[in-house]
Amino acid sequence: MSYLEYNVKTVPTGLRKVLYINWALVFLLAAVAGSGFLMLYSVAGGSFRPWAEPQMIRFVVGLVIMFTFAFIPPWIWRSSSGAAYVIALLLLVLVDVAGSRNMGAQRWLNLGFMRLQPSELAKITLVMLLAAYYDWLDVKKVSRPLWVLVPIVLILIPTALVMKQPDLGTAILLLLGGGVVMFAAGVSLWYFAGVGALGTGLVSAVMMSRGTKWQLLKDYQYKRIDIFLDPGSDPLGAGYHIMQAKIALGSGGWTGRGFLQGTQSRLNFLPEKHTDFIFTSLGEEFGFIGTITLLTLYALIIAFCLHSAMNNKDRFASLLTLGVATTFFFYFAVNMGMVMGLAPVVGVPLPLVSYGGSAMLVLMGAFGMVQSAHIHRPRGRI
Repeated sequence: MSYLEYNVKTVPTGLRKVLYINWALVFLLAAVAGSGFLMLYSVAGGSFRPWAEPQMIRFVVGLVIMFTFAFIPPWIWRSSSGAAYVIALLLLVLVDVAGSRNMGAQRWLNLGFMRLQPSELAKITLVMLLAAYYDWLDVKKVSRPLWVLVPIVLILIPTALVMKQPDLGTAILLLLGGGVVMFAAGVSLWYFAGVGALGTGLVSAVMMSRGTKWQLLKDYQYKRIDIFLDPGSDPLGAGYHIMQAKIALGSGGWTGRGFLQGTQSRLNFLPEKHTDFIFTSLGEEFGFIGTITLLTLYALIIAFCLHSAMNNKDRFASLLTLGVATTFFFYFAVNMGMVMGLAPVVGVPLPLVSYGGSAMLVLMGAFGMVQSAHIHRPRGRI
């Protein structure tokens, strides 16, 4: 045991937990959120209303949630994972029954003081339950077919409910996040190879069926594929979003046009400039340097989480931390790929930067559980 760790263990338990908090991770989260405040201020034309001020309040609330969750021992999260998962499923069903609709999608519950998006909660509760499942399961059974079927069902249930909303982006994140936890738990690579082969065959069948009597997709769905492959074929229609996003990113160059000088966003050429496409506003105003700085902050957050997961001897805490980290990674990877034309346009926000309450608060709660795993991880004795 190091001299520093020995001295930390001599202080009272409550203060010791404060000292064990990963303060570097807190700083990185605040830095990312701060960049979001700047961009929301900018796209509103140099005003804290209507987006920057509420987002700042949500982040402060999120910090309170994170620190509160951090002091709760991981065994409580493990014990409550099943109940949390069921609650998330019930909320997803409630969305289908009484959810509010916006832009053709029914994804939110109006609580009066805020609009809750249960699919955001489902991402984290799924990771919690899978981590608890593999912590309970004998390592020798991890790759046996029956025990592999259980987590697959747990993943597919919320995915199907989210697809019904419809919300393809969140459905993809649920599949990817659940798959990573299964992989980290030691499920045989043959299962993943089988899923990959099945996916490849399904895509081939979908494309080959186009124009036939057994066509698998609707014509408008094939149109979306065409636009993804060539957005310039309909620049004023279905390809408008991605074309304007590319113009904004390209016009930023190396150093950007300057803070509050983004023409694409300020003249309202850029759609959803405060939510899904806020990364392009950042690229236009701060250029390549600004975007790579944000990407570096994201990478450091992932690195701190992975380091904590690999050094945690508690299987549940390790898998939970890894699951939260990878879900966070897929958040920004899918969003950035989408606005750069590397992935289809789906409704995935840029984490801690895009305007939104549910995603912000759920992510801060998830990082609170990461801090809980870090604070309470087994350490050497005196």
